[in-house]
Amino acid sequence: MDIKTIGIVGAGQMGNGIAHVMALAGYDVILNDIDQDALDKALALIAKNMERQVSREKISAADRDAALARISTGTALPPVAQTDLVIEAATEREDIKQKIFDTLLPDLLPHTILTSNTSSISITRLASRTDRPEKFMGFHFMNPVPVMQLVELIRGIATDQDTYQACHGVVDRLGKTAASAEDFPAFIVNRILMPMINEAVYTLYEGVGNVMSIDQSMKLGANHPMGPLELADFIGLDTCLAIMNVLHDGLADTKYRPCPLLTKYVEAGWLGRKTGRGFYDYRGDAPVPTR
Repeated sequence: MDIKTIGIVGAGQMGNGIAHVMALAGYDVILNDIDQDALDKALALIAKNMERQVSREKISAADRDAALARISTGTALPPVAQTDLVIEAATEREDIKQKIFDTLLPDLLPHTILTSNTSSISITRLASRTDRPEKFMGFHFMNPVPVMQLVELIRGIATDQDTYQACHGVVDRLGKTAASAEDFPAFIVNRILMPMINEAVYTLYEGVGNVMSIDQSMKLGANHPMGPLELADFIGLDTCLAIMNVLHDGLADTKYRPCPLLTKYVEAGWLGRKTGRGFYDYRGDAPVPTR
């Protein structure tokens, strides 16, 4: 099918990035959130990030202006349901995602494809409660969306080939690379990445090294661009914990048990960059390790 309009539910870190790249690729975008302030902040951030691209000569000023003109916002879900492709990019909680899809269902067009940007939750299970499991799949972007080149495409057990091809075509038009993943907990990237982050937290928890030595070891010893604890703060510790719980519950293997220290940080509300504190304290001029 020819996808022209895209609805995005959730204007947070992922949603605004997805809106950014979709608009630049020529799609008409409706960005939805329950909070008007979140929508205003998202539009301001998109404009700021596009301006940075203009200054680096990645795009032209005309490209920026045209892309921004393609993005509309709103707090009501029915207009989102009237698009060709819906991408749910809400918080990583299955009950919230399911409620969004339940609300969208009465207003969907017959051909509308439903997708979720979930990083770990079962696509088959999300799809099963809709009226179109064959037109439902996982559409997992990496953060930050405008920079990262990979998109995981995850087929549920009922996803048909036309839906997969349509979503693959969108990834191609974005100039990104699609990786096909089967619908198992955390898919490919997070199935590998999150246990590494969790093990880094265990290394801190057990006193093998402090925050700085762990991150420096992986940056200088394994040539990682970011240390695992720094990366966890960037992703959000609540998201890391949610994915580890999905792995632990879904695969029933003790090697995926979330580190108690990760749980403790989340309980404290120290979720990383977005709250100002995580494994580093970001409230000063430079990040300072918290342990």
